[in-house]
Amino acid sequence: MFILSLLVLTILSGCSDVAMTGRKQLNLVPASTVQSMAFSEYKQFLSENKLSTDAAKTQIVRTVGTRIQKAVESYMASNNMSDRLAGYQWEYNLVENKEINAWAMPGGKVVVYTGLLTVATTDTELAVVMGHEIAHAVANHGGERLSQGLIVQLGGMGLDYAIQNKPEAT
Repeated sequence: MFILSLLVLTILSGCSDVAMTGRKQLNLVPASTVQSMAFSEYKQFLSENKLSTDAAKTQIVRTVGTRIQKAVESYMASNNMSDRLAGYQWEYNLVENKEINAWAMPGGKVVVYTGLLTVATTDTELAVVMGHEIAHAVANHGGERLSQGLIVQLGGMGLDYAIQNKPEAT
């Protein structure tokens, strides 16, 4: 019972509101920790993947990303939410990969695969995809997923404890 109470208290204390939507969100891990983990993973990803050598396409990705960044920062500032971007180190890279994909990590690290540019052929089309991915980062979906994983682990530990101490009750 103690473990269940602790689990419920942890979950409730970790709930917050998503800035733009007001939706409840579970955030048990501080943003600075999530960003640190993301920066490390991003660095590792870049070391294991080839950056595009197409300077023109790379510049397009960076220009579109910077425009979105400025819009996000302006919106957050005008709504007194700039603190939610604390620790962001915006970076945009184009990676050689035929997959049609792009993603953004917590803290503003964004990758676009060259395959995406075969279907997103204008700045506007690219901005739609990049804006969507950046919105995930700004809404702290990475931190939320991490928190959900922690809850699953805690639940598993509680179940393991219950099985070991009262196997007849499980």
